[in-house]
Amino acid sequence: MHRRHFIGAAAAVGMLCAGATALAQQKQVLKATDVHPLGYPTVEAIVRLGNKLEKATNGKYKLQMYPSMQLGGEKEMTEQAQVGALQIARISVGPMGTIVDEFNVFNMPFVFKDEAQMRKVIDGPIGTEMLDKLSSSSARLVGLGWMDAGTRNVYSDKPVTKPADLKGMKIRMMGNPLFVETMNAMGGNGIAMGFNELHQALQSGVVDGAENNEPTLLAQNHYQTPKGKVYSLTGHLIIPEIFVYSKASWDKLPKADQDLIKKLSREAQIEQRGLWDAYVAEATGKLKAAGIKFVPADKEAFFKATQPVRDKYGAKYAGLIQRIRDTK
Repeated sequence: MHRRHFIGAAAAVGMLCAGATALAQQKQVLKATDVHPLGYPTVEAIVRLGNKLEKATNGKYKLQMYPSMQLGGEKEMTEQAQVGALQIARISVGPMGTIVDEFNVFNMPFVFKDEAQMRKVIDGPIGTEMLDKLSSSSARLVGLGWMDAGTRNVYSDKPVTKPADLKGMKIRMMGNPLFVETMNAMGGNGIAMGFNELHQALQSGVVDGAENNEPTLLAQNHYQTPKGKVYSLTGHLIIPEIFVYSKASWDKLPKADQDLIKKLSREAQIEQRGLWDAYVAEATGKLKAAGIKFVPADKEAFFKATQPVRDKYGAKYAGLIQRIRDTK
């Protein structure tokens, strides 16, 4: 009699364990990462994507965000995504140019008329084609969507309204020959330098200025250095960013879940720019309140000055550049 009860209880415990195991197998944690802190538009958009995914799948997937370079810089993030150690990463277009050649088009000066046109390009057929090329490349990454990173302008201790104003000025640029040559063509002296070294270089005068968007000028406290007091609206670079999924992890997902993630990624792409616009407006307000001068610049003069850079780097993408120009 007691033996039968024992067997029945053991069977019940076994069933409970099996059920718990099945539940654990069903619930999957997706690791996402970004170099920016929580609340930053690129991070917030992916957090929202995760919340929607969890709700739509009744908790089957839960997204865990690792912000502020917790899993390393973009190089480390990309490598971890390639082997499936993390699932979603938001990365800059720059490094992707070595994998999908056409991505380099977005790194060229004045390739977009303005931010509104850039958004139309990434939302349209060109944006879709570029993501598909990444997904079908040897990169072991699936292109999910695009992110807005604003417009890059020059900041220094004096106005930069035309190419002649940059004469003799050392301006920090991202470490890519294309960006250094862009600044040289604009009239300055482009200096490749790690972002982590820039604050001290602006403070000590090793460089005469740098270029970036308004949120970065504020968030990195560059506006508090002697060389960050005047923000000149040169608008020379408008470079979108992308967010990707690990192909190793993607291939294990059911087709229906892949389709759902793609749908939510499209929503994240649109949501992020609303967050971005609000973030830029807030940063601009804070910078102006801190006494930073915003000055207009002769964009046409800088556009003409950088034509040799587009001629050199853009010749093989002539067709794609024309399609971008034709995007209204």
